Amino acid sequence: MSKLTETQTLILSRASQQPDRIALPLPDRLRGGAANKVILPLIKQGFLDEVEADLRKGEPTWRKTGDGHGTTLVITDAGLEAIGLETTTRLSDPEPAKPKLRAGTKQAMLIEMLRAPDGATIAPKSPRPPTGKVTARGVQCPAN
Repeated sequence: MSKLTETQTLILSRASQQPDRIALPLPDRLRGGAANKVILPLIKQGFLDEVEADLRKGEPTWRKTGDGHGTTLVITDAGLEAIGLETTTRLSDPEPAKPKLRAGTKQAMLIEMLRAPDGATIAPKSPRPPTGKVTARGVQCPAN
């Protein structure tokens, strides 16, 4: 186990309790240069990683990258071990939800045809006779 300050231990402990392992927000007393002096050694030792923040989810940012994006801090497996937690006891990340197809749509019909054991070709399955080059996009969005 590495020697960590009380503040570094607090930051890593908070992050370990978050489902997404994000180490932000930092304690209120850490601002500016003090935050850098506490966080940069954790990054250098591999206890925290800087990853791109998902601003659509409202993830807090550690640093702005200048192109409208930012980075956030995430605890690593080494960080979990540094505070005495086993990485094997950590729950795995959930599988992303698959989008549901709406039954009866053109897209659902095409996907069903393509999943058939013999596959499918567009021309014979098209609801109208082709009027030119037949493409998957043309079947899905035919011109009226």
